[in-house]
Amino acid sequence: MELKPLKGQHHVSAITANAKENYRFYTKVLGLRLVKKSVNQDDTSVYHLFYADERGNPGTDLTFFEIPHAGQTYKGTNSISLTSLRVATDESLHYWKQRFVEHDVEHDEISLHTGRATLSFRDFEGQRLMLVSDENNKGVAGGKPWEQSPVPVEHGIIGLGPVMLTVSRPEITAKVLRDIMGYRETRSYPSFIQGQNDIRVFETGEGGTGAEVHIEERTDLPRERPGRGSVHHVAFRVETEEELNKWVEYIHGIGLPNSGFVERYYFRSLYFREANGILFELATDGPGFEGDEPFESLGERLSLPPYFEDQREQIEARLKPLDTKN
Repeated sequence: MELKPLKGQHHVSAITANAKENYRFYTKVLGLRLVKKSVNQDDTSVYHLFYADERGNPGTDLTFFEIPHAGQTYKGTNSISLTSLRVATDESLHYWKQRFVEHDVEHDEISLHTGRATLSFRDFEGQRLMLVSDENNKGVAGGKPWEQSPVPVEHGIIGLGPVMLTVSRPEITAKVLRDIMGYRETRSYPSFIQGQNDIRVFETGEGGTGAEVHIEERTDLPRERPGRGSVHHVAFRVETEEELNKWVEYIHGIGLPNSGFVERYYFRSLYFREANGILFELATDGPGFEGDEPFESLGERLSLPPYFEDQREQIEARLKPLDTKN
């Protein structure tokens, strides 16, 4: 069976304990657009919020499950330890550094990170984030910032950049990326931690910032205990439902435990864990977020897939009101 290469990052899904503050930070500070206010389809009592470029183009989504009683994250291995977000130019990082100062966002200095200008920062729950410049990117294209964002379009976030996986047994994860998912190992760079092995870089498809996974080995940390401010899973792009069905057949055929085909309405998915315990998802580029809301008012109302619509009254009764119209 011939499988097309994965196209890069599709979305990253993380955990928040406070949907209201999460909405404020990611739209009012980071300037992303809330393209869908929905519920966790596996637990409809909690919100699932999707932030992205102007229309939620694949490769631009950072999503959050609200778990109100989520505890503190104890950082460690077997985790998705860093999510990066792309901006167009090196100059944009200087804009963002000043913006972080104005909004009291915890951040580091602008630095060179594997050949690219970057700016690391944390959200209000300690979510580990990094802005990465696309100035020299020659790989997969980014998205288009929303014109009504509080951030000027020229400095807006244009999508997901490299994702960092921190693991205790790197070759296990590398083997899954390389031998099962078709990634190619392209380079490495020194660890930020003295005494640790180099960080390894894997690419797929067109490569570049939107199609890289970085594997960090840490022998000095325990396994991460996830909570608010941690990442739940990372999803990778598959072009069509037909192609996803080939992946379902392939993953099943090699005996890797998996979810099988999952209908998510806004896209179709397949989930599986690699042996270090990190949850991967393969997700289709479409249908997208405009099937149940017009472009002009994306994210303003609670959207439910059709198979939950008959439960709307009960679902809404369990959710705290969240005003996303302003």
